[in-house]
Amino acid sequence: MLEIPSPHAIAAMVITILMFVGFVRGRLSIEIVSLLTIAVIAVGLYFFPLENTRPIDGLALAFGGFGHYALITICALMVMGRGLVVTGALEPAARILERVFKINLQLGLLISLLIAFFLSMFVNNTPVLVLMIPIFAALAARGALPTSKTLMPLNSASLIGGLATTIGTSTNILVVSIAVDLGMREIGVFDFTPIVLLAGLVALPYMWLVMPRLLRNNRVEAEENFRRFHTRLRIGGDSDLIGMSVADILPKLPKNIQFHGQHTGALQAQDRLHISGTHEGLEDAVRVLKGELAPNWVLDRIKRNASAKDQDILVVEMTVTADSRLITRTLPSSGIADLYGVAVLGIHRPDRLIGERDQYSDGGDLRMVEGDVLLVMGLEQDLQSFARADSLLMLEGARELPRRSKALLSATIMGAAVVVASTGYVPIAISALAGAILMFVTGCVKFDRVGRALSGQVIVLVAASIAIGRVIDESGAADWLGQALSLGLGYLPPALVLAAIMAFVTVLTNFASNATAATVGTPIAFSIAAQLGLPPEPLVLAVLFGCNLCYATPIAYQTNMLIMAEGNYDFSDYVRTGVPLVVLMVATLSVLLALWYGL
Repeated sequence: MLEIPSPHAIAAMVITILMFVGFVRGRLSIEIVSLLTIAVIAVGLYFFPLENTRPIDGLALAFGGFGHYALITICALMVMGRGLVVTGALEPAARILERVFKINLQLGLLISLLIAFFLSMFVNNTPVLVLMIPIFAALAARGALPTSKTLMPLNSASLIGGLATTIGTSTNILVVSIAVDLGMREIGVFDFTPIVLLAGLVALPYMWLVMPRLLRNNRVEAEENFRRFHTRLRIGGDSDLIGMSVADILPKLPKNIQFHGQHTGALQAQDRLHISGTHEGLEDAVRVLKGELAPNWVLDRIKRNASAKDQDILVVEMTVTADSRLITRTLPSSGIADLYGVAVLGIHRPDRLIGERDQYSDGGDLRMVEGDVLLVMGLEQDLQSFARADSLLMLEGARELPRRSKALLSATIMGAAVVVASTGYVPIAISALAGAILMFVTGCVKFDRVGRALSGQVIVLVAASIAIGRVIDESGAADWLGQALSLGLGYLPPALVLAAIMAFVTVLTNFASNATAATVGTPIAFSIAAQLGLPPEPLVLAVLFGCNLCYATPIAYQTNMLIMAEGNYDFSDYVRTGVPLVVLMVATLSVLLALWYGL
């Protein structure tokens, strides 16, 4: 006979349901709902403490998530990801994938899903996602699929890949170890891999073709709305394209790059080509042509000063005002580089105003007029001096240039953290924190810029999810739900028994934690196997699978939260795309388990 749950267990389940409803309805922000959840738990347990606990213990439970190792791990991983971005360490990998995406966007996404899947079979999926998130953010900036349409499928593929071996996730190891303690044989690393591979084949079309269509485009600004800058690109002496014609190199350049004027014959070293394009497009053109957008001597001076002063090089946009001395001058005649030590990389002017002959000097350089927007590179102090002295209005959105001198160092730090965590030598929390500290110490990430790497939304959401998980576990709600489940399973065929156990554990893992689902679900599976006369191994695997089907909420797993800020997801995105995948995987895995074990 099932007993009535305790008041604390009832309260825990009610709070969980209300939090879920609050997230899905979206009337209040995720931060507000999370903080309200923490406050309700804190106040409730202070005045109505759990059995054999003090009121202050309830406060520690409610606010303990802010100091939990899971939150520290997520923040450290975000910092390391930021280090890879600001040093440009992932640009080579992004360019390789960019070539695949240029062939076909769908092909690029498919290859990325397969990479995430197979890597996660042997490496914890958290570092896999940490490595791939900044790559796909860079790809999105280069015009590939937006991050909102790629990160959710990638996360799902990595979670399914981690499901395929006992070493894929720490939860798998936990379930297997609990089962061995209860008397079951130790499951081999690849014993259930064929089942997951078959299920992955069923889920792959959904993740590849359907899931991106269910997600909105989070691209803030269409490419055509970016400013286009006119500039003179100088061909470097070591360029591989010397001797080629403009028509030959056009396919190698970004689509938004345009050539102006006539250039006949083969390209030669030090040729100055009049081109226009977005800032990102001009950077790509510089890389392909091995050229520069400003004289080498001023670029070298800026880099030397940045290294000597340990400051970042910024690229900002400045508007020429009516009082500026630059009006009617050209860049060569302005003396900007000599006076202020900054480099003007390009001039933006609406295309409808470009082309009038009196706007050009005899040398073919554009004369500046009121309203022009200059793309200027330099150190912050020099940029401000230039803006003040020449009556320029500095626009918002300054961009830091990658500190490429530290690219190898940041990649080494990240690689070492991943390898150490993947081998199990130390937990991911320790390796990630050590990696983040090294990023600060070596200057790959500036400590005063760390706020750009962290998401306040993710921080409070993690803290709230940890508090909810502990309340569900310590109040007895998880145990009561397990007992309720076991009552009606005797009347079901084996495949539905497996599906019911998997679905129950899936609910726990999406609203509590993987560890709670594993520790509660594994003994229940053993008990049900004994009561129904079934072998325990397929039921234990149903628990193991269910612990990893954490797609339906952002609080279910740390990688779900890692992608939340970068993909600009809200709670409903996880529910809309994750619930169908959970249903698909539960149905497929339960049938495959029943067939595999001959039930």
